[in-house]
Amino acid sequence: MSPAASLPTLEAAPTPCALQALGWWALQFSPRVCELEQVVLLEVQASVRLFAGSRALLNRIRGECAEQGVTALSVAPTALAALALLHAIGPNAGPELRTATCGARSLAPTLDALPLDTLAAVAVHAPTLERLGCQRLGQVRRLPRGGLSRRFGAGLLEALDRAYGLKPETYPWIELPEQFSVRLEFLGRIEVAEGMMFGANRLLLQLKNWLQARQCGVTALVLHWEHDLHRRGEASQGSIEIRTAEATRDTQHLARLLGEHLARTVLAAPVVAIRLEASGVEPLATLSSSLLVEDQVTGESLQQLIERLSARLGPERVLRAEALADHRPQRMQSWTPASPASGGKPARSRKPAQLPGMVASHPPWILRKPIRLAVVRDRPLYQGPLVLLAGPERLEAGWWGQAEGAGDGDEDLNLRDYFIAESTLAGLLWIYRQRAAGDLAWYLHGVYG
Repeated sequence: MSPAASLPTLEAAPTPCALQALGWWALQFSPRVCELEQVVLLEVQASVRLFAGSRALLNRIRGECAEQGVTALSVAPTALAALALLHAIGPNAGPELRTATCGARSLAPTLDALPLDTLAAVAVHAPTLERLGCQRLGQVRRLPRGGLSRRFGAGLLEALDRAYGLKPETYPWIELPEQFSVRLEFLGRIEVAEGMMFGANRLLLQLKNWLQARQCGVTALVLHWEHDLHRRGEASQGSIEIRTAEATRDTQHLARLLGEHLARTVLAAPVVAIRLEASGVEPLATLSSSLLVEDQVTGESLQQLIERLSARLGPERVLRAEALADHRPQRMQSWTPASPASGGKPARSRKPAQLPGMVASHPPWILRKPIRLAVVRDRPLYQGPLVLLAGPERLEAGWWGQAEGAGDGDEDLNLRDYFIAESTLAGLLWIYRQRAAGDLAWYLHGVYG
């Protein structure tokens, strides 16, 4: 069985880019895929058992045709027969997928009834054959073979024998390139950067098919564009790089990231062509889908939200806290860009910090600058008297900064006793008593949720 799928552009030949994308998509169903007469052909006999039967495989292909822009699908025991059926369907009158099928038993009768223009090798000689009284392929087949070979050449008989399954068919099968780098030339000039998204979406669909066939995901993309030769000036080309924290095949997420970057890009000159390159590719295991409702998560993940916000607001405005090896509360963490495109570490490469056990009792909110508290009869006040619940946690650190002359004064030298206190109005607070010479004051340093 050899299904053949055509592209939606029926009035003119499909573009090589779209035809290549369709061929890469078809590789998920069979390793034997080829392009013939602007049509993609699949030899799926060896894949039928893998997809639980020919009917299930055909339904799977038919269900994904709309996403790939396919408008016609034919199935036959031979490739040329499937191609002839595809040509016999005729122009598409509506949005529905046009289909034609033919089994092994009905192959000869079905082909005999087809007109001459459905088989390319016969269509070339159609005027002469019509003068001989032939209107259908079956009438041509009944002519003397010797006379056909002498008058029309051996190619006509060769095509008929291959279509009817009397001779084996051999085709150059499609092989995926090792690196993804596809160029698309526009029919006109793009004046604004956002106008390139139409072509970028077509290249992203081709990238998705390439990743599926190679069972990989992408972590870095580069979109290059070429300026018009007459108006480019000194700028001949430009580019945008997109990075993700995790390998992905989600082209919708990649398209959103590209759209955010292009919305903030000003072109130096009109663009005439673009090229999409996958600069980072990693193996990506496919996970089985769960039937549980709670496991069927919809929408974008947290990491995708971070990457999209970083692209829209700027990487310097979307930060992530990272733990530092320091005992001083104000120096236990630093804020770095959350997106890996701006130097942030991917989630899988960040190692959990080994923090002391007492850090678990620290509050989630630390004040930038401690607030000095009023004291009445040696008792600290904050919206009323404070009740000490736990403590003290003695901290004496930062002395090495002053010893080496690299510190910034008293901020580095911490001599404090920390307590967990309760306020009737403010709730749980984290306070400390300064133990520096001449200053035994109380300070508020953190707030619990």
